[in-house]
Amino acid sequence: MVDLELEQELAVITIDRPHARNAIAPETMDQLEKALDAAAGAKALVIRGAGDRAFVSGGDLKELSKLRTEEQAADMARRMRTVCDQIADFPAPVVAALNGHALGGGAEVAVAADIRVAADDIKIGFNQVALAIMPAWGGAERLAALVGPGKALMLAGSGAVLDAAEAERLGLVDLV
Repeated sequence: MVDLELEQELAVITIDRPHARNAIAPETMDQLEKALDAAAGAKALVIRGAGDRAFVSGGDLKELSKLRTEEQAADMARRMRTVCDQIADFPAPVVAALNGHALGGGAEVAVAADIRVAADDIKIGFNQVALAIMPAWGGAERLAALVGPGKALMLAGSGAVLDAAEAERLGLVDLV
């Protein structure tokens, strides 16, 4: 589900759930956390999704549908917020290699990285509003730091999905 490759001083973490468009499930969170811990000595870290369809498509909706209480949902959000904080606080530069779409929680994982490099055909968006939720993994604050509070509110509040060129123009993506 989450693979870690260490080559000299470079660590590459691949979220490998192509059947779910690399969506994050509880087991994925555990594995991602362990991979980040194991990569801590690297001089640089790349995070990518397996395949070319999705970087991370967000939280796994099948897994989310199993949550029965607000407390369970809040616990899951806190766990993934902790993982995104771990990415943001990683002791070396982190590159999110957006080889496919980054939607919802996937966009939150992307903005936790220091640098976002995107293929020219990807889409990125904080589209959680379509599920009547807001970004809960720290993405709203990180988005505001990247594009400013007004644009962040517009993007997260509208659920707009941007192509790579528009995301780069706004400063959400660093290089296409």
